[in-house]
Amino acid sequence: MIGRGLRLSIRSVDGLIMALALPIMLMLMFVYLFGGALRTGVAYVDYVVPGVLLICAGFGAAQTAVVVSHDLSTGVIDRFRSMDVSGATLLCGHVVASVARNLVSTAIVFGVAFAIGFRSSAGVRGWLVAVGVLALFVLALSWLSATIGILAGSPEAANGFTFFISFLAYPSSAFVPIDTMPGWLRGFAANQPVNTVIETVRAELTGGTAGSDAWHAVLWSLGIIAVSAAGAGLMFNRRTR
Repeated sequence: MIGRGLRLSIRSVDGLIMALALPIMLMLMFVYLFGGALRTGVAYVDYVVPGVLLICAGFGAAQTAVVVSHDLSTGVIDRFRSMDVSGATLLCGHVVASVARNLVSTAIVFGVAFAIGFRSSAGVRGWLVAVGVLALFVLALSWLSATIGILAGSPEAANGFTFFISFLAYPSSAFVPIDTMPGWLRGFAANQPVNTVIETVRAELTGGTAGSDAWHAVLWSLGIIAVSAAGAGLMFNRRTR
């Protein structure tokens, strides 16, 4: 099932092109079009990398929702059941394939960032914490997107619903400091799950220590995984009876 999920990603030419081009386009756009007008206290390319990583992760997770919804809207589920393939195996295959796609996207973001001036003062520990927290959150997004794919009535609806996942990167410190936002928005922006991941990755990559943000990011991720995986299993069985 993991191999099938990866093959589906490769065969979707338009999705593959977007997955490869989006990290490059976002890095260049934010650094060269907006970076000169924004003041963040550090080089903007260093500031914006975590936000671009989360935007790309949201896009990659959206593909998971679409593929799961497509499977449910065709007769492929009945074929898998005739081969004694469980729903859990099918969903796990899509989720692991999603994480693999996002790891490739993450590598592209870092490659472009280093090419245009990003420099990290993190040691081995900092890189391990940053990548570990990011990978755990990507896993959480993948499970959440699989759940959305089961709930959605069509692949198009699944793609639309996952827009809200990607949108969470904007009311956060991904692209501008939170203290520049209106007061009524700051509380939400500072405490929503995407912001805790961004703050953790940024602090660790710049040689600092994330502190409580890292634990909040881990707890958010584990909570999303637990709820989404349980919900996905129950709803998948209900839809495929």
